[in-house]
Amino acid sequence: MEKIILPALEVEAFDELSELSVDEQMLLAQATEAMQRAYAPYSGFRVGAAIVLENGVIVQGNNQENMAYPSGLCAERVAFFHAGAMYPGERIHKLAITAGSDQFPSERPIAPCGACRQSMLEYELNQGQPITLLMRGLKGRIYRIKGIQSLLPLYFNEEGLKKGSY
Repeated sequence: MEKIILPALEVEAFDELSELSVDEQMLLAQATEAMQRAYAPYSGFRVGAAIVLENGVIVQGNNQENMAYPSGLCAERVAFFHAGAMYPGERIHKLAITAGSDQFPSERPIAPCGACRQSMLEYELNQGQPITLLMRGLKGRIYRIKGIQSLLPLYFNEEGLKKGSY
C-alpha cells in the first residue's frame, strides 16, 4: 500500500470587501449584477459569475434554470463557455462568484458544483496558468483561492479518454 497526500486547499478569507483590491471589488460587483439577472424561477437560488480576461474584458454569466432541471446551466459555465466562444485563446485571469436566495440570506461563500469545477479546470489547464477564484454570499466573508485545480485535486483528465488506459 502507498499513501498519497494531496496538497491542502489554501483559502484566504476576508471579512470586509475593502480588504480586497479595487479590481477584485469591481469584479465581485459585476458578479452580483449578473446574479440579479439570473433566471431562477424554480429554486429561487441565484448565482452570478464574472470573469476578467487577460485583455481586460469582463464576461458575466448567471444560472439559467429550466423546468426540466438537468437542462439548466450554472453561472460559472455560462461565463466560461461565453468567454471561450467569443474570446478563444484569451486567458482567464480571475473569476468572481456571488450567490443568494430569494428565501434566505446566504451568509457564506457558495463554492462551484463539481461539473463547474471540472469545466473550469479544463480552461485553467489549457491556458497553463492558475485562475484566481473569489467567492461571496450576499453577506459575510469573502474567500480567495488561487487555482481551480486546488478545488478538484483528483480531476478527470485526457488520460481517461485514451484507448486502453483503463
